[in-house]
Parts: sequence; C-alpha cells; structure tokens
Amino acid sequence: MKVFDPIQFPVIGVMHSPFREKFGIPRQPNLVDVESYIEFHSPYNDLSAFEGIEEFSHLWLLWNFHENKQASSSKFRPQVRPPRLGGNEKKGIFATRSMYRPAPIGMSVVKRVRVEKCKNTVRLYVTGSDLLHGTPILDIKPYIVYSDAVTEALSGYAMDEPNKKTVIWESIAKHQQEILLRENQLTPKIIHSIEQVLSLDPRPAYQNDEQRIYGMKFDIFDVRFTVICDYIHIVEIIT
Repeated sequence: MKVFDPIQFPVIGVMHSPFREKFGIPRQPNLVDVESYIEFHSPYNDLSAFEGIEEFSHLWLLWNFHENKQASSSKFRPQVRPPRLGGNEKKGIFATRSMYRPAPIGMSVVKRVRVEKCKNTVRLYVTGSDLLHGTPILDIKPYIVYSDAVTEALSGYAMDEPNKKTVIWESIAKHQQEILLRENQLTPKIIHSIEQVLSLDPRPAYQNDEQRIYGMKFDIFDVRFTVICDYIHIVEIIT
C-alpha cells in the first residue's frame, strides 16, 4: 500500500478569542454566543475573497489543534476517553471529536456577524466559537442548510445538549464586578458571556468536589468559582 507524504496546509488567519486557556472552552460550538474574530494573513486579507459571505448566516471553520502537546507524536491512539462520558469509558477515536487525532484538525459551525477591513487586514467576527485564542484557521466554508442540517441524525452518547447550571455572584465577587464596571474594564456583555460559559460547568465530568475553588481565564479576567449541586458560585473576579 502506498504511503502518502504529509500534506501541508496554509494558515489563512488566526482566531482572537476570550478563551485564553483550554479550561472553560465550551466542548462544542454554538453552546454560547460569545463573540470572537478571525484576523486574516496576507494574501487572504482581500475583501473580494469574502464577497457573498453575507448571504450565509453560519459558517464552517476548519482549524488546527495548535496547543495539543501530543499532536506531534507518531504513535496512533485508536481509543480515547470522551469527557461527555466522565472520562471512564473508552470510544474509538473516529467516534469522537477528541483533539488527539491522526490529523489535528478541528471543525466548528459558527454564526457570522460581520466582516471588517482593519488597517492592513480583514476581520471576520463570529459568535458561537469554541476555539482557543491564537488558534490557526485553515479554511472557511459556508454552512448549507439543506445538506448540512440532518434533522433525523443520531448523535450517540452526545444526543442531548448538556444541562446548564445557575450562576450566582457571591458578595465579594459582586463587589469586584461593580468596581470593574465603574473602571470600564468589565461590561455587561462580558458578564453575560462569563455566565454563559460557567453555566455549562467547565469542570471535567469526573470532578465533583464542592469544596474546591476552580479558576478560569476569560479575556483579561481570572474568574474563580465553586460548584454546589446545580449552582455555580463565582467567588472572585480579578484582572
């Protein structure tokens, strides 16, 4: 059997996202409406390349798992432990969306917001992204409703959208929030985004320590929280 040489793909741009670390990123796209944007490299920063994109409400992003430390390993892992199953059950790699793939390529459906010319580059603003800040973008394609939306499809162990928890700001965190709002570092939009992300409970499914304080980086903010039953308690937010 012929073994093909690795294929090299150009990086057309980079994602600018409030998700500054893996912890806290939604496990699938379109679970939150957090806004981010792609900044395009030359020669892909040509507005004519985006002509007609306004006719599509959603887009496919193809991207690279650039922070996957095991991506360069030549050893093939045929099975992984999906977080959705609590990390306790193995599934075949091709039956998951795990980052530990033969080719470290991800794909996400996002909602198009707008395209802007910004000095020497072009920015494509989207919502619903599940991409880490700095993620290399390989390609963009329009989402086609009649072929891409398969209403009778089955999604195995990921059939249902994850349950959302109620987010509560504890007194100290609420006071910090008010100070950051007065200083124009924090905005109601960012507050809403943080609450959306935390409501999905970013902890690994196998962790259930009500005494533990977790930390999540979101944009310039460090958010610390605890989880008690169906409630997320924000205990601190600092820059």
